[in-house]
Amino acid sequence: MIASVGNSYLCCIMMTVITFHQSVLYRFLDKAAIISSTDAKSDLITNPWRLCTVTQVEELKILVRMFPVWATTIIFNAVYAQNSSMFLEQGMVLDKRVGSFNVPPASLSSFDVISVMIWVPLYDRVLIPIARKFTGREKGFSELQRIGIGLVLSIIAMVSAAFVELKRLEIATSEGLIHEKSAVPMSILWQIPQYFLVGAAEVFTNIGLLEFSYDQAPDAMRSLCTAFALVMVSAGSYLSSFILTLVSYVTTRGGDPGWIPDNMNEGHLDRFFWLIAGISFVNLLVYISCAMKYKYKNV
Repeated sequence: MIASVGNSYLCCIMMTVITFHQSVLYRFLDKAAIISSTDAKSDLITNPWRLCTVTQVEELKILVRMFPVWATTIIFNAVYAQNSSMFLEQGMVLDKRVGSFNVPPASLSSFDVISVMIWVPLYDRVLIPIARKFTGREKGFSELQRIGIGLVLSIIAMVSAAFVELKRLEIATSEGLIHEKSAVPMSILWQIPQYFLVGAAEVFTNIGLLEFSYDQAPDAMRSLCTAFALVMVSAGSYLSSFILTLVSYVTTRGGDPGWIPDNMNEGHLDRFFWLIAGISFVNLLVYISCAMKYKYKNV
């Protein structure tokens, strides 16, 4: 990148001398591989900050193309972070009794794991053969299609959580529990669909992103790109914390209890879930745009 800026004054015609499987995107980066007359007469030709190989330039172009796809999965991982945050808060104010057992809210995250265990073989044994008949692809779906399906499922998961919370607040109102910090008579098992949907979304998006990062990365940077895909998971957690902090600050101004108060019966956790669903929907539109414009690398 620095070398391309440094050589920006050079004529573009010179680039035709050094092209080799050269992509037409981001042509301004090609100038990093141009040998100027000044560099040829000095020791600067050996300085990697002044001159790059065509391979290095093409590898950078691949990373630049991949970055928007990586970035659009941050919102997905913010949804995934609700498994260990707002889903638990919601479960704390639901009826945790199942028969003679008292179910801890955190234990419902096991349905996320169960969902993954169900969807992985279901995807390989059922969905791929069906998709292969329509798409003609050996893998059934492309990596970008797989990621997109997961993003849609994550939105449905947030919608499911919002409807559960709406019903919980409705019961709290009818039972006169609005101003009481107690659980409402609604089974915690109603949370199972949202956990199950998040697990299904994980199978599609996170695994699809790892496959995308490995297949599309430059040969010498596959491990780095795969690791960078995992960085999106932590970025999503940070984003979830930021959104939660911002929502708490904005909704508690003026002395209001806010959407997420200590007494959840007085709050509107459903609005938080709707907000995440709305952000995820906008993110999906951005992702579709990026996916349609994405150019797969030439193998």
